[in-house]
Amino acid sequence: MANSETIFASAAGAFAIGGDLIVNRLGFGAMRITGAGIWGPPADKAAAIATLRRAVELGVNLIDTADSYGPNVSEELIAEALHPYPSGLVVATKGGWERSGPGKWTHNASPRHLTEALEGSLKRLKLERIDLYQLHAPDNAVSYDASVGALARLREQGRIRHVGLSNVTREHIERARKIVPIVSVQNRYSFADREYDYVVEYCERNGIAFLPWAPLGQGKKAHEAIEKAARTVQATTMQVGLAWLLQRSPVMLPIPGTSSVSHLEENIAAAGLDLPAAVYDALSAVEPPPISLRG
Repeated sequence: MANSETIFASAAGAFAIGGDLIVNRLGFGAMRITGAGIWGPPADKAAAIATLRRAVELGVNLIDTADSYGPNVSEELIAEALHPYPSGLVVATKGGWERSGPGKWTHNASPRHLTEALEGSLKRLKLERIDLYQLHAPDNAVSYDASVGALARLREQGRIRHVGLSNVTREHIERARKIVPIVSVQNRYSFADREYDYVVEYCERNGIAFLPWAPLGQGKKAHEAIEKAARTVQATTMQVGLAWLLQRSPVMLPIPGTSSVSHLEENIAAAGLDLPAAVYDALSAVEPPPISLRG
């Protein structure tokens, strides 16, 4: 963006997750502060720590992570960089995967594993309660109702404040809501990948936060469209992609991730970018084939 003035996350507006967790709509995803393959420590720990601290300085008060990022590394770095946490900072985490190596992910959303995963997250994050704990993905080898029921019990015990879901369909959300209040959904979504449009619309109708991951989409057509848009508004492609998400729905809470302070500052500046209707509509028309990713 041509304007060199510092833009803060608050420029994106705020949303009350669950009615009581008031956060700025542009957050931070902490998956990329780990090593290659989302495994082990980062190549530059000091940069990861600096990025987390700068995010908070720029008004980010929603940080999304998971016990599987590293595993454990992301949560440990968040605590090292930010604990004791500033007032109003929401650290959301997830459980439901196990890791055996770089790029390797195995489902485990059994009630026992989720309980153990939560306990590990509480310890690493140095918290007595997780404000937003999300089921990372449904596990076909485990009863979905049993997985959600485990989180409901942990919420009743006071170890979880709010329950969220990730990588789910509308049916998953509706089934879960019969067991426990669901305040957020985290699915793959971007200007170029709107497979879950119907989930966004469901969340908007029901006041549920939607946290999109993979916010830029993939494919030649998508990149050509966003590069054209970026030239038009004199912004970067990431800024345009994030601005499109923010304009897509008032319940949209993008959580772009990076391990670089400069990239972080670039991303947060998107909070102040208002896309002209013609640019927004041109991006909305882009629909490349669905991409299979994990968030």
